[in-house]
Amino acid sequence: MMTPPIISTANMNEMITHQTHLSLQLTKRLLSEEAQESNLVYSPLSIQVVLSMIAAGSSGQTLDQLLSFLGSKTSNDLNAFASELVSFVLADGSFSGGPLLSNANGLWFEKTLTIKPSFTELMHNVYKAKAKPADFQNKPDEVKNEVNSWAERETRGLIKEVLPPGSVDSFTKLILANALYFKGSWEEEFKASSTKEHGFHLLDGTSVQVPFMTSYKNQYVSAFDGFKVLGLPYEHGEDKRQFFMYIYLPNTKDGLHSLVEKLGSEPGFLDHHLPQQRVQVGEIRIPKFEIEFGFEGSNILKSLGLDLPFSGGEGAFTEMVDSSTSALRLSLFHKAFIKVDEEGTEAAAVSVGVVIPKSAIITTINFVADHPFLFLIREGMTGTVLFIGHVLNPAQST
Repeated sequence: MMTPPIISTANMNEMITHQTHLSLQLTKRLLSEEAQESNLVYSPLSIQVVLSMIAAGSSGQTLDQLLSFLGSKTSNDLNAFASELVSFVLADGSFSGGPLLSNANGLWFEKTLTIKPSFTELMHNVYKAKAKPADFQNKPDEVKNEVNSWAERETRGLIKEVLPPGSVDSFTKLILANALYFKGSWEEEFKASSTKEHGFHLLDGTSVQVPFMTSYKNQYVSAFDGFKVLGLPYEHGEDKRQFFMYIYLPNTKDGLHSLVEKLGSEPGFLDHHLPQQRVQVGEIRIPKFEIEFGFEGSNILKSLGLDLPFSGGEGAFTEMVDSSTSALRLSLFHKAFIKVDEEGTEAAAVSVGVVIPKSAIITTINFVADHPFLFLIREGMTGTVLFIGHVLNPAQST
C-alpha cells in the first residue's frame, strides 16, 4: 500500500503563505466581479483541495501550471501538503474540546471509463476519497442528485445544491468534490441579552438597522495604517490547534475595496497584520450575519492565470484515465455558507470539479464593525485559511 508523502516544515509554511496570498487575490476578483452588491463567503482551502486532486491526475503543461498556481515545486510536495491538511488542519477537534471539523472528498467517474489504479490509490491514501462508477451517459440527473445529496450530508444540511440544473449531462466524464464543515464556539460567548440593534452603513451611503453583538471585555485587537483587526478565538480545550475568526475593518465606511487591495499587496502581508495579545477595549460591536454564496469559478481562475485545466490543455487528466480517452476539460462549482451569532460560528463549503470532453497600537480601542468588512477563519499553528469573505449588508437574506 502506498505511504502518504511527507513535506518539510519549510515547504509547508511556504505553500500556506502562497495559499493565503492566492486567497486574497481571488477575494479581490470576487469582490469586483461576482459579489459587488452581495455578501460573500467561500473556502479557499476547499477549492485548493479539488485543484490538488486535479493536479494529481494531470501531467505535462497542465500539471506544471497547476503546481505553479498552487505554489508547489513538485507533485510529491503538493500531495504531501494535501495529506497534512487532511490529517492535521482538518482533523475533528470536538473530542478534545475544540471545533467540530469534518472534511470529505469524493470521485465519481463514467462507468465506461478506465480509471488508472495508481490514481485511485493516491485518492484513497492521500485524499481519503472513494472512487465510484456512475452512469453519466444514461442517468446524468441521478448522478447530479447523488453528488448534491452527498454534499448536503457532509455539510450537516448547510449546502443543499452545489451542482445547479444543467451542470451535469450525458457528456460528463468525471466529478471530483470536496466538502468542508466547521462548527466552533467562541472562547468567550457574547451575551444574547446585550445584543441590540444599531445602524450598519452600506456602500451606497444608506444604512440598515441590524442586531449587533456587544462586549466590553479585553480582546485581541490591533490598529494598523487604515484599518483595525479583531481576533475572536474559538474554544480549543486540549486541542493544540487554535482557530480564530479575524475581522478586518477599514477605518473609512467605504474602504473595503482598498483594504482588500492592501491585504493582497504582497505574500505574508495578512500574517504580519494580526493582533498578538489582548488589549483594553472601549466597545466591541459585531453584527450577527448569515451568508450563502455560490459561483462557477472557471473564468475567475482563468483570469488569475490558471487556464489549461479549463480548456483541455496538454496533460489534463492524463494520469486519471486511460490514454485512449479524448481530451477533457474542467468546470468548477463552489458554494459556501456561514452563520455567526453569540455562541460561535457554523460554516461549510463544497467545491466540485465537473470534467467533460474538451469539445464540450496598545491603547483603549473601540472596534465597531458598523460598515463593510472582511472576515476569515484561520488556524493559528499553520496559518491555514479555511474560510474568507466580506459583509456588505448583514440584513441581506441568504
